[in-house]
Amino acid sequence: MTDDERWMGAALALGERGRGRTAPNPCVGCVIVADRRVVGRGWTQPSGRPHAEAMAVAQAGDAARGATAYVTLEPCAAPGRGPACADVLIDAGVAAVVVAIQDPFAAVDGKGLAKLRAAGITVRVGARAAEAKAAMAGFLTRQRHGRPHVTLKLALSLDGAIALASGESRWITGPAARAHAHLERARCDGILVGRGTYDADAPRLDVRLPGLTDRSPHRLLLTHGAAPAGWTPVASPEAIAALPHSINDLLIEGGAGAASAFLGCDLVDRLLIYRAPILVGAGKPGLGDIGLTDLAAAHGRWRRTALRLLGVDVLEVYERTR
Repeated sequence: MTDDERWMGAALALGERGRGRTAPNPCVGCVIVADRRVVGRGWTQPSGRPHAEAMAVAQAGDAARGATAYVTLEPCAAPGRGPACADVLIDAGVAAVVVAIQDPFAAVDGKGLAKLRAAGITVRVGARAAEAKAAMAGFLTRQRHGRPHVTLKLALSLDGAIALASGESRWITGPAARAHAHLERARCDGILVGRGTYDADAPRLDVRLPGLTDRSPHRLLLTHGAAPAGWTPVASPEAIAALPHSINDLLIEGGAGAASAFLGCDLVDRLLIYRAPILVGAGKPGLGDIGLTDLAAAHGRWRRTALRLLGVDVLEVYERTR
């Protein structure tokens, strides 16, 4: 691992602290390094301000002069609710800025990098870019496709069931898998279920992990009618494009109808499949019709990016190839 990759890893870890809390802004992390020592650390704060770079520079103070800043996303180029981060870094006197990925937002998109270079600062781009894209997938999807990034969670038996034929589903998976699912909730801005799941289970959809109970996402209901108090109605999968920009990362949790609807519209970007070592038999399947008419068309659409044990269960993570 190079020095750039090592320090960018620290910036990525800091950015994760803001995940699910910074929308409409991305969850950026920044470290400032002088003489192989971190002198400043920052991450985008709730609701998007202050930005990671401003927080890191404030902590570093005079130690930022001549140092290297590692930032997970291109610093912004123009003032908004605060000063432009490119200007903050220039005024701090850093000698170099290492950026994981360029910002596709039209007001930035290369302008921050150009401003830094024009000020005589060395700029390097690309360290741990894939990890930065994954961490800020919601923001990037919003910029490129005009909608939130959608993760579909399925808790399944070995034979693909989400419940017994009677509807009983508590619990398919064990406590470790359920805790991980709550962590995923904490990383999202919104969480959606279908009307059938709401009527059958009255789900709370909150985060019940110690220290993260304040991270519960907005609750959305896929329905053609009105939604109960505290819920936002979503008339169709395509309607997520009209959701406020405070929802960049959307988690679909249930049930089979909602999952099938989003898959049928090709609006799922990421799959989380929690598979329990049980057989259900004549139970309720995890999916219904997703509009597939040709088996060949099913191949090549999903790429597995992670496989891990969670207690007795297995988590498989897949990304949609586009």
